[in-house]
Formats: sequence, structure tokens, C-alpha cells
Amino acid sequence: MDFFSSMRISASGMNAQQTRMNTISSNIANAETTETEAGGPYRRKDPVFTAVADRENFGEILAGKLDEHAQGVIVTEVHEDEKPARLVYNPKHPQANADGYVAMPNVNPVEEMANMIAATRSYEANATALNAAKSMAIKALDIGK
Repeated sequence: MDFFSSMRISASGMNAQQTRMNTISSNIANAETTETEAGGPYRRKDPVFTAVADRENFGEILAGKLDEHAQGVIVTEVHEDEKPARLVYNPKHPQANADGYVAMPNVNPVEEMANMIAATRSYEANATALNAAKSMAIKALDIGK
């Protein structure tokens, strides 16, 4: 695998984790939103990652078998979680039903924080791999001096 392929793969991972962090932030920010434009409480969202071959042009596709299995990642969609809303008893709330229950978003702040930590660690790992590839490229150029 060449330096540029490893950098592209790390960059794709960083981009995907950035989207994941933005989605998690939106979930946390809307953890108490009981009414949306679509009606009903906010629904938790999750990004869907898909592996893609790391090939940019026809020449790279025809190049040797060494990079045949090198894959990056992209976010193909942001999926709404299908779990039902939590019902919380609060008869004084404006959106309370006849029995006094309010439909709250299906967001668990503890789960979101755990996901945020995992996304941060993945981003950091990709940044470290990118910096290592950059360092190796610079050292290779120094050898040629």
C-alpha cells in the first residue's frame, strides 16, 4: 500500500467519525425535544457506514494485487432508530396525553456519551495513522537528499 492510499483511508475514517460525532451531538441536544416538525418526539439517529474500495482512477484499479483489499469508509445514510418513545408521567406538560404521559425521545444520554467516546477514539486512531504515513513519507524524501 502506498502512502497516499493509507492517507486516503485514514482521512475517510476521520470524515466518517466526524459525521458520527455530529449525529451524536444532535441526539444529545434533542434528548428532551417532545415535538418536532414531523410531529411526535425526536427520534434518535445513527449514521450507517459502508466500506468502499480505495481506488481513485482507472490506473489504480489496474495496478497490482497488493492494494486489492484496501478499503475506506463512507457514511451512506443517517438512519432513525426504530425504538419506541419513552413514556414519562408528567400531567402538567403541554404534550401530555389524557392519562398524563408525555412521549419523550428514545435517546439515552449514557449510551450517547459511550458512543461519543468510541467515535473520539476512532478519530484519534485515524489521525495517528495519518500522521505516521506522513512521517514515513517525509523520512523517505529525506533519504533521497
